[in-house]
Amino acid sequence: MVNRRYVVRRFALMLVSLFMVLSVLFVLFRLVPGDPMSTVMDPRMPPEAREMVAEQYGLNEPLYVQYALYMTNVVQGDFGISFYYQRPVFDIIWGRLSNTLALMLTAFVMSYAVGTYLGAHLGWIRGTARERVEMTIVLLIRSAPVFWVGMVMLYVFSFQLGWFPLGGMRSVDAQYANAFEKFLSPDFLYHLVIPVITLSLFYTGLPLLLMRNNLLEVLTEDYIDTARAKGLAERRIMIRHAARNAILPVVTAFAIAVGFSVGGQVLIEQVFSWPGLGREMVQASLRNDYPLAQATFFLLSVIVISMNFMADLAYSYLDPRVQIGGEE
Repeated sequence: MVNRRYVVRRFALMLVSLFMVLSVLFVLFRLVPGDPMSTVMDPRMPPEAREMVAEQYGLNEPLYVQYALYMTNVVQGDFGISFYYQRPVFDIIWGRLSNTLALMLTAFVMSYAVGTYLGAHLGWIRGTARERVEMTIVLLIRSAPVFWVGMVMLYVFSFQLGWFPLGGMRSVDAQYANAFEKFLSPDFLYHLVIPVITLSLFYTGLPLLLMRNNLLEVLTEDYIDTARAKGLAERRIMIRHAARNAILPVVTAFAIAVGFSVGGQVLIEQVFSWPGLGREMVQASLRNDYPLAQATFFLLSVIVISMNFMADLAYSYLDPRVQIGGEE
């Protein structure tokens, strides 16, 4: 059981980490060459009008004043107005994030469920001809670039066979009353199939290999021999004793990968024309859209740090020997 002191200590460390991330983002985006006001100002505007626009966005203030306003607004949940879209940043991010999460979480749940099971299976049948054949297939799929796999999937199943759309997340005439209706609509699920299969094929390799390698180590432990000596069924030994202890690194990999994947699948979103957060993050950086770029990178940091914290807590549940909340 995790004690309160550990949770409070970790939570405080998370806040310090996020403060440092915000500070670094503020400095980095202001060191990037280019004028952010070029996206909101017409070059033909008179100097007085340009000054009014700069004052509206607070860009005429000294950097330390901008920094103080920036940190104050973030604490209040206000990420400002996008220079490019002229809309609140939160509204833009929420729409893009929901699209990315619908794609990534579906692919991750499928890939880690299948990969964990197959990894345990391959570890259990180690040394057989079947294992060598299956491992070869897994390594070939894992080594293929994910964007290349996506292009092949589009060419075969969309362009040649015509079974699925060529891209996007909905048909031109599709209309949804709300996000709930959109994500459960047959049209959205129809567009989701090929991107999810592509990502699942790529991500399955990591949990599979981690699970297999750790299971091989676990199978050498004394408690596995003890379980066999008690006459327990082989399937029960694999699931209840071996797999449960071998799954710990998979939990860590899942937590970290989820955080990075939210903003890390720019290529996939580009290949499938998927309006997600990763593609928006890159475009905001190229446009010098400070509010939107800072908010997207900060959101990614929050997810990564939070998922690492959840992984630490999950460790103590999956393996009672890990007393992360114990007294030091």
